[in-house]
Amino acid sequence: MPSEPFEDRTLSPYTGYTRAHWEAVADSLLAAVAPYATADGALYHFPGEHTSASGRLSDGLEGYARTLLLAAFRRDEKVLERYADGLAAGTAGVWPRVEHRSQPLVEAASIALALRLTRPLLWDRLDDGVRQRAARWLGDGLTAEPWPCNWELFPVTVGGFLQEIGHEPEASRAAIDRGLERIEQWYLGDGWYTDGHGRKFDYYNGWAMHLYPVLHAWLADDTRLLDLYGGRLEAHLADYARLFGGDGAPLLQGRSLTYRFATAAPLWLGALTGRTPLSPGETRRLASGALRYFLDRGAVDDRGLLSLGWHGPDDALLQAYSGPASPYWASKAFVGLLLPPDHEVWATAEEPGPTDRADAVTPVGPPNWLLQSTTSDGVVRLHNHGSEDARYDPYYTRLAYSTATAPSAPSASSASSASYDNSVIVGDDPSRTEIEPLGVGAGWAASRHTVGDGIRVTSLVVARGAVEVRAHLVSGAAPGTSVRVTGWAARDGLRSELLPVLGLTDALTGRTHEGDTLFVALARLTGEPDPAPLGETVSVRAHGPGELDVRWSGGSGARVRLDGRGVEVTVRD
Repeated sequence: MPSEPFEDRTLSPYTGYTRAHWEAVADSLLAAVAPYATADGALYHFPGEHTSASGRLSDGLEGYARTLLLAAFRRDEKVLERYADGLAAGTAGVWPRVEHRSQPLVEAASIALALRLTRPLLWDRLDDGVRQRAARWLGDGLTAEPWPCNWELFPVTVGGFLQEIGHEPEASRAAIDRGLERIEQWYLGDGWYTDGHGRKFDYYNGWAMHLYPVLHAWLADDTRLLDLYGGRLEAHLADYARLFGGDGAPLLQGRSLTYRFATAAPLWLGALTGRTPLSPGETRRLASGALRYFLDRGAVDDRGLLSLGWHGPDDALLQAYSGPASPYWASKAFVGLLLPPDHEVWATAEEPGPTDRADAVTPVGPPNWLLQSTTSDGVVRLHNHGSEDARYDPYYTRLAYSTATAPSAPSASSASSASYDNSVIVGDDPSRTEIEPLGVGAGWAASRHTVGDGIRVTSLVVARGAVEVRAHLVSGAAPGTSVRVTGWAARDGLRSELLPVLGLTDALTGRTHEGDTLFVALARLTGEPDPAPLGETVSVRAHGPGELDVRWSGGSGARVRLDGRGVEVTVRD
């Protein structure tokens, strides 16, 4: 990024970043996209051959809307002028209409939010005719039917702005009430939503399910709603703060990962509304850490544009709805710029985040996740025993994810199922569907899933430090069926280890026998240069069918029972 401010290692000992860095990044991103606007400013067509399923016109609207959102958080009047010109042209017939379950509904929400945030700087300065056209275009978003997921909040966001300016107040109120009522069915407590029906847990919790209701309540100065949604955000952030590695990396899990540092948005939102368990210094350490992580690893190309990918371009992360401008939902990260320069979140020295402070193994109830972090290497591992979205495998269905690894899958030239990381492969089937959470507790998590017809696998992880005991009980498979377990797909100097304990050969394979068959292995993902031998960190002994005694080298342990009914874990200090 050009003209980068000097690092401040006194104010920001972990990242070196200050508010000046955030402003400079925003300015650079906005300057880089300007040449790709159409002559009338209504569309932004970024280079590349990739087009979303919605088509080039919708992708151009997406480029306008998502970069406008960045300009709104930056509050640069000169930049906003060019978006005013684009608004006038777009609503004069250039933009596609907002229709049921159409991508323009998503972009209408970004435009409405940006207009609401910058009303004195943009909306109030528009000609009356432009305002009327814009209100009518946005107004279709009040009655457009969204997909049953975070999309329910787009009419809410459109309605919040239109209600504020007095356009169709009854319809606006109805859209707000309808959307907020619908998301209630997906709130499972402790700050966690599913992203629609099923058990889809990922970053949409922070950058959508919390962001839109909380910002709406805050902008409306609605104390009741802010207490409700702000309270949920505060509860969520207690878990969310643990999803960042020591190097700033968010966990590589879920969909729409090309939004990258949008993961910082809920952190800033908590500070903006005063609904956060995090200190100001911890908030900035985590948010700036995420921003710097991606900037240091090639997220911005040599033209200054955000690419479709994680570090650099990566087609493996894309969905059908991903277009060339999709990554600019990363603009949500800049909600922190709404905080004034003298706010304590900018003025206080950075403080350590959870991964910096101490090793931890933390259960997260609603998603049935176990978070395992180690300070020595800064790696966070997520053991997934409750989140599933089969549309987006492999970023939902693996047993584990981390801040330092990516899911692996066979290449086009190799169809070997053994290439799948963090999986139980029964026969030649690596699938994991119908995931049923069986509980999560101090140092453990368990679930049951389906593999093929009539085969169920009950899985348990018990973790301490960087070490994991993984147990899998295979039920319903014909005797002699092959079973293979896989571990971490390590990269960037990390070490991945997987040792057989029960039912497995040195090649991590085994075979089922009559009835249920138990397979146990030790796993470790670590960046330590010289860790203790894995086999010396824990002992695991079988005590009858499905019963295990786990004893860590320090003396603590757990007694485990797995059977067709579920899992029982008794932890011993």
